[in-house]
Amino acid sequence: MPAKIRLQRRGKKGQPFYHIVIADGRAPRDGRFIEKIGSYNPIVKPASIELDFDKAIQWLQNGAQPTDTVRSILSFKGVLYKNHLLKGVKKGALTEDQAEVKFNDWMDAKTAKIENAAKEVENSDRAELKDRLEAEVKIKEDRAAALAKKRQDEADKQVKAAQAKQAELAATAEEKAVVKEEPAPEEEKKEE
Repeated sequence: MPAKIRLQRRGKKGQPFYHIVIADGRAPRDGRFIEKIGSYNPIVKPASIELDFDKAIQWLQNGAQPTDTVRSILSFKGVLYKNHLLKGVKKGALTEDQAEVKFNDWMDAKTAKIENAAKEVENSDRAELKDRLEAEVKIKEDRAAALAKKRQDEADKQVKAAQAKQAELAATAEEKAVVKEEPAPEEEKKEE
C-alpha cells in the first residue's frame, strides 16, 4: 500500500491540533508514521499551517497520496502548484526559471489575497464592535432619559403633594382662626 500524507490528531477534546505526517496507508490514524512534515491548527483565526515545503514536494514526487483535507492544505500553501510546475519542467514544457517566476507570481497574489481577507475580517469586526457600542450608548441614553423623566414626575408629585399639604394647612389654619373668632362674640353675648 502506498504512503499517505494525512493528518494525525493531537490536542484535547474540543481543541484539535493536527500534525501533517507521512504514514503507511495501513497504519491507524494516530498510529505509527514515517515522517512529520508539518502542523495544522484550525482553532486560531486564520488557521495556522506550518509545512516543510521541500519534503512535501519530495513525498508527492515519490508517490505519496494526500488525503482530501491534506490535499486542500497543500493546495492552499502552493505545494501542489509547485509540483505541477516541476512536472512541466521535467516534460520540457517550461524552464526552471519560468517555473520559479510563475510560482513566485502566484505566491505573491495568494499572499495579497490572504492579507486582504484578514484586513476585511478585522475591519468587519471593528465595524460590528462600533455598531454594538453605539447601540449600547443609545440604550443607555434612553434609559437615562426615562429615569430622569420618572424622577421628574416623582419630584412634581412631591411638590404637588407638598403644595396640597400647605394649602390644607392654610385652610385648616383659616378655619381655626374663623372658629376662634366666632366664639368670641358668643362670649360677649353671655356677658351681657
